[in-house]
Amino acid sequence: MKGFFLRRTLITAPTVLGALTLVFFFLHIVPGDPVEAMLGESARAVEKERLRHELGLDLPLAAQYLKFLKGIATGDLGESYFFRRPVAEVIAERVPATLELAVASLFVAGIIALPLGILAALREGTALDALSMLFALIGVSMPNFWLGPLLIILFSIKLGWFPVSGRSGFSSLVLPALTLGTALAALLSRMTRSSLLEVLGEEYLTVARAKGLPERRVILKHALRNALIPIVTVLGLQFGALLSGAIITENVFSWPGVGTLLITAVEARDYPLVQGCVLFISIVYVAVNLAVDLLYGFIDPRIRYGGEG
Repeated sequence: MKGFFLRRTLITAPTVLGALTLVFFFLHIVPGDPVEAMLGESARAVEKERLRHELGLDLPLAAQYLKFLKGIATGDLGESYFFRRPVAEVIAERVPATLELAVASLFVAGIIALPLGILAALREGTALDALSMLFALIGVSMPNFWLGPLLIILFSIKLGWFPVSGRSGFSSLVLPALTLGTALAALLSRMTRSSLLEVLGEEYLTVARAKGLPERRVILKHALRNALIPIVTVLGLQFGALLSGAIITENVFSWPGVGTLLITAVEARDYPLVQGCVLFISIVYVAVNLAVDLLYGFIDPRIRYGGEG
């Protein structure tokens, strides 16, 4: 297990570095000057040059890149141009909000998708199966930037049940979680159905029924457990995306998470903050995928890592 963990870490490190490198150079290629964004176009040239020197933006691009890599190696992500505070501190303040939204969205998706996918698999070819697949199709087809405002119009403006935006308690979490959770539930229900259908005809389920086990136990303990590998894979990938910042949904609902922070940083040409957000997103993806790989061994003991036998 330790060897597997070390190998995966060594493999994913270049991926994180590659993502950071691309973002670094793309940020310096796209139009826009962070100095002008901070001082305004009307600022005097001498003021702009002084600030550019203070920020290190007058250095050659290669020197800026080496300085950037050195900062990452020492755990120093730099100071945000926009907030004038350490990047790590700014991101750390936003992580709890994104984590809260991600967990809530995953919960919404789970309570919708797992029962629906199980019922659709058990009632294959029936009206229930068709309705579940229709829900999955609609859910996957609805973009967040459309569903979010629609929920705001209906439940916030028309009915007044929930706040329009912001993070001010449980009520403000409902609509963003529904927006994200619905799309995930659609994908997860289809995966649960197809994965469960692959194992329902296996002989070990017939043996379990012959032993007199209740049908609920046969399905939930034996069939579902053996169908979990692809489901857990999808959950891991989606949770990584949610935790790293659902940018569109966070901005629709003005949710103060990493997603809105990244948009603010891009608009302000805040290079250190954008790079810090991308580093956070990359590490989250790596960590979640590694956790999913390790979870496979607990779901299916037949899976071994590396040289384990």
